[in-house]
Amino acid sequence: MHDRRQSAVPDIESLMGQFHAYLSKKQLKSTRQRDLIAQKFFAAHGHISIEELLTLSRAENPRIGYATVYRTLKLLAECGLAAQRRFGDGQTMYETAGDTEHHDHLICIECQHVLEFQNDDIEHEQERVARSFGFSLVRHRLELYGLCPRARGIKGGWCPNEEQRKLSD
Repeated sequence: MHDRRQSAVPDIESLMGQFHAYLSKKQLKSTRQRDLIAQKFFAAHGHISIEELLTLSRAENPRIGYATVYRTLKLLAECGLAAQRRFGDGQTMYETAGDTEHHDHLICIECQHVLEFQNDDIEHEQERVARSFGFSLVRHRLELYGLCPRARGIKGGWCPNEEQRKLSD
C-alpha cells in the first residue's frame, strides 16, 4: 500500500487549459488569483482542504482570501476538474478529478492525513460479498480510520502528514 499520487505528475498546463475553457464558456474572467489557486491545487498531491490550499496560495499572494479559494474550488468541481470528498470527521477535502483510477483511503484520526491506496484483493472481496447478497456494485467507497505510526506512539514512528509537508517544501 502506498500513496500513489506522490508519483503521479499532473499535466497542469492541460488542466489549466480546460479550466480556462470552462470559465470562457460560463463568461467568467480568468483572474491571476483564480489561476494561482488552480495551479496550486493541480500541483498538490492527494487530498487538500480549503485551508491548506489557502495557505499554499497565500505563500505566493498574501491578498488571496478564503472566499476566493472556496469559489475557485467550486468552479473546478463544477467543470469536473476537482472532486469533493467528505470523510468521517465531516471535513471536506478536494482532489484532482482527472485521476480516475479507483482508490481507497486510510485516514489518521489524530493528524487527519488521508493516504490513498489500491489493493486488488480488497476490490475482489468487495465484489464477492456484494454478489453473495445478490447485489451488483455500481460504485463504492472504502475509508479505513486509525492511527498513523507516530499517533500510535511508536518510537521513531513517522507521520504521513509531516512527510507530505516535507515533499511540498
